[in-house]
Amino acid sequence: MKKWIYSLAVVTLGLFVILRFTYEAPSFIAFDEKWANLLGGNELIIFFHYIGEPIFVVIVALILVFWQWRKGNYRAIVLVLLTIAAGNVLNQLLKKWIERPRPEIADQLLSFSFPSGHSMTGALYLLTIAYLLSEGLGRSKTALLVWLVALILACFIGLSRIAESRHFATDVLAGWSAGYTWFIICLIWYQRGKKKDAV
Repeated sequence: MKKWIYSLAVVTLGLFVILRFTYEAPSFIAFDEKWANLLGGNELIIFFHYIGEPIFVVIVALILVFWQWRKGNYRAIVLVLLTIAAGNVLNQLLKKWIERPRPEIADQLLSFSFPSGHSMTGALYLLTIAYLLSEGLGRSKTALLVWLVALILACFIGLSRIAESRHFATDVLAGWSAGYTWFIICLIWYQRGKKKDAV
């Protein structure tokens, strides 16, 4: 894969760290308010939260595991477990470490807010699907389309959390950042393992 993809993971890690320690800064508070006002209550965008729901992600993960098991690609099964299952655990640990309250609305969720779980796990499972689907496609237009759809869906899953007032925009940005960084870490492990297996 191209080097910029790995370099971007360093950038997203840096962005996550910056957001972690500065989300209460006036500029970021204004950023959160701007996006909340822009997207708040948008029913079309809110709809996308369903494809980021934990039960949906678990079903997708099981389908991916079964698919790779049928192919005999056991390393890919571990990749799925690392990106989606371990990624979800990582998200929960980060939330409990940071303990940022969610936006103040009626009937708000009780879990912590930073980083957004839908944004992080949504990005992780969609990027994993895109990667596994495009493995045999090479640099084709179909592979490009697969990646494009995955990125658009991941984007809308995150935006749905702002529209529904479940998260601040900085939570969503942090979720995307942490998700991408963790995905690339797992992908490096996967690709190095494949090279060793091929020797």
